[in-house]
Amino acid sequence: MKTLNVNSRFKFMRKLQYIFSALLITSVVNAQDKPLGTEVINVVKPYTPSIADAFKLRELPSISDSIILTKKKIKYTIFSVPVASTFTPAKGVASSVRKGPKEQLYNSYASLGVGNYSNVVFDFYTGMTLSRNDAFDVGVRHHSSQGGIADVLVEDHFFDSKIDLGYTYRDRDMAWGIRAGALHKVYNWYGIPQEQFINVALNDMSDVHQRYLGAEVGAKVEFEDAIFESAELLVNGMWDRFDSNETRFVFKPKFSIPSSNENIQLVLTADYLNGNFNRNFEGSNGIDYGYLLAGATPSFELKKDDVTLKLGASIFYGRDTKANDGNLYIYPQITASYRLIDEYVTIYGGIEGGLEQNSYRAFVDENPFVSPTLTIRPTDMQYDAYAGIKGKFLPNLGYHFKGSYTAARDRALFLSNPMDTTGDSFGYKYGNSFGIVYDHVKTFSGFGELSVDINRDFTLGINAEVMKYTLSEEEEAWNLPKIRGSFFMDYQINEQWYAGANLFYMGEREDMFSKNQLLSPNDPTYEAPQQITLDSYFDVNFNVGYRFNKQLSAFVKVNNLTSNTYARWMDYQVQGLQILGGAIYKFDL
Repeated sequence: MKTLNVNSRFKFMRKLQYIFSALLITSVVNAQDKPLGTEVINVVKPYTPSIADAFKLRELPSISDSIILTKKKIKYTIFSVPVASTFTPAKGVASSVRKGPKEQLYNSYASLGVGNYSNVVFDFYTGMTLSRNDAFDVGVRHHSSQGGIADVLVEDHFFDSKIDLGYTYRDRDMAWGIRAGALHKVYNWYGIPQEQFINVALNDMSDVHQRYLGAEVGAKVEFEDAIFESAELLVNGMWDRFDSNETRFVFKPKFSIPSSNENIQLVLTADYLNGNFNRNFEGSNGIDYGYLLAGATPSFELKKDDVTLKLGASIFYGRDTKANDGNLYIYPQITASYRLIDEYVTIYGGIEGGLEQNSYRAFVDENPFVSPTLTIRPTDMQYDAYAGIKGKFLPNLGYHFKGSYTAARDRALFLSNPMDTTGDSFGYKYGNSFGIVYDHVKTFSGFGELSVDINRDFTLGINAEVMKYTLSEEEEAWNLPKIRGSFFMDYQINEQWYAGANLFYMGEREDMFSKNQLLSPNDPTYEAPQQITLDSYFDVNFNVGYRFNKQLSAFVKVNNLTSNTYARWMDYQVQGLQILGGAIYKFDL
């Protein structure tokens, strides 16, 4: 039997439909030749055609052949021919950014200012790079005045100069440096109680000046990725016009075993102090002093995420080398901090302590009007417990609040020396110098600070601290304020003009005035000591400057703007309104 494929069969059926349609039309046409009769047609149901009544051809007609052929699988193969491409992509070009002029840096500068009271301020610094690894720097500072404070009948000029030299070397594995310095200071004990001039001849008080000379040498070495992390060495000495002398030696090596989140550290300390004064205040005997402080501070520090925890302790042995007496001290070294909300909230706290070395040089730096008859000994800082919070209220508004409670045995306090006109006439014996007394002082303090960065060109801040003291023997915490604060502001007006201001507030302090205290209370010329309250004061300072070019600037500074002749120490009034003008020049050496 002959088999037709699908297309042939479909064409065959179409031909049958055409033939059948032609026969039907022919029969209808022939039938119209006959006359039509009358017939009655009864419509039982109206005709409602549907889609099913229409004749439809199947898209896929069924096949009823007895033989079904199996379709042969056809495999298609793509013949790939490599074609050389001549397309070259264009290189991307970064958008151009307008660059500002590169600021030129200079390795040296010099500043000179001159003002009333014959004030002269000079500052010089240079940091020269000798090679890729080493550098040398020099710094010189000077401030002097010829005096002229109202109602002061003796010399009140001063002179303060210092020079520093340094050399550093650095490579991949280590860095080391050495430095040396010298100082020269001249001050006058001009704070003589005015009412005492009527009792003492002025020619007896003409020699009231004191001169200090000092020198120091230091060295430091640091190692990268080594257990022996660093070491510092400092040797300094100071002498004065009355043949007093002092030498101090400090050596502090540091060992560390760091890891990713942990750090084990050991700090060793050796601090030796030796000095003498030719006489005590009574003028009878000299004063020799010497102390050796040796300590070790092991600690373990853990840093994980936003938490930093440090656990440690300090063990010190303090020995009085003149009295051959020593004691062992143990102090806590525990600190912790937690960053609660990124840069907005960080809380911290701790409890620390230590054995602190006091020295003649440190006392002179704080109060140059001390007498060369001091009693020197260390301070046992038993503990300093504190807690605080810092961060930002707003992106440009920072804050810092802290509370602390400290206990210090043998804390040094400045106290006015008595006025003595019965013995020798040294320039510091007219109630115009200060000695040191020691007491066990507990201090509770609260500190707060706010800082605002309006923009890159304008910043300001304010802080205040309140203290409350508890003492064991002394009546007051002599010359320590119960409140102090400060305010500062810096404003970059434009590329040429800049300005700044700062204000300091010091609360009331207490001191003691004693006359002829060396006499017996039964002596008819003996006068009981009087407690003196030093008034609080504001010190307002302002400065403005103008840059002529990248190297030369001019400035004007106004200190003690309100011309408040307050007393920083008892009977030591400061200079009034001070106006200082000068220039700053930057250059390369």
